[in-house]
Amino acid sequence: MPFVKASACGNDFLIVDGMHAPADLIAFTRRICDRHNGVGADGVEWLFPAQDADIRARLFNADGSEAEISGNGTRCVAAYLCSEKPREQVVVRTGAGVKTCVLTAHSETSFEFETSMGEPQVGDEFAIKVAFGEARGIPVSMGNPHFVVFVDDFAPGWQGDAAEIGKHHDFKYGINVEFVKVQDAENFEVRFYERGVGETQSSGTGSCAAAVAAIFAKRAQSPLKVHAPGGTQTVRWEDQVFLRGPAQIICRGEFLS
Repeated sequence: MPFVKASACGNDFLIVDGMHAPADLIAFTRRICDRHNGVGADGVEWLFPAQDADIRARLFNADGSEAEISGNGTRCVAAYLCSEKPREQVVVRTGAGVKTCVLTAHSETSFEFETSMGEPQVGDEFAIKVAFGEARGIPVSMGNPHFVVFVDDFAPGWQGDAAEIGKHHDFKYGINVEFVKVQDAENFEVRFYERGVGETQSSGTGSCAAAVAAIFAKRAQSPLKVHAPGGTQTVRWEDQVFLRGPAQIICRGEFLS
């Protein structure tokens, strides 16, 4: 099974041509994403032809669950297509609609894009009861669901808290969780805990959701920089949300299992 591995701010994906897709995508995705017995990744972007875009990408998380979209994964797909054939923009059909990635910089295997992520849906802040107390957050949809929680600092063991929030019964299909520490009106730090993956070094849609929630709550202003363990991305919110950040082709190979 030939694959390409790409990373966007440490959020890593395997890109596989759908013509090689096995009958059981779920089980295969789990195997190839395993970081000990497989190649290792946060998910697989399976690529198929599209009539209204350059490519159609189906995202499967590391646990085999299918997700609507990954902003970083979409950017990795764009980097892959640009590495195959030079172009100024890439249009990708995702489970959350068509997204356009405009190339803003390129050097060898490294690319930078600004992606139009669409119009967000944001709700009022509400609280849920969890074992560690109460978690107050703002729900945001970027085509996939997010719960954005503002914190003064990242507590030790925050991953366990995020996991509990993500599986809370109020969120029937699970939810991506962002813990946000505001630095100033144009900068904040985020920690991400994603459905089907767990803690990730970065998240494209999560960065967008965090920015939208911060602007909505008047804690920040557009544009703003989202700092995560894997790197920094820039988000601006006008009529729709635009996400700017890097993507790098890491390697190409063949998975034998």
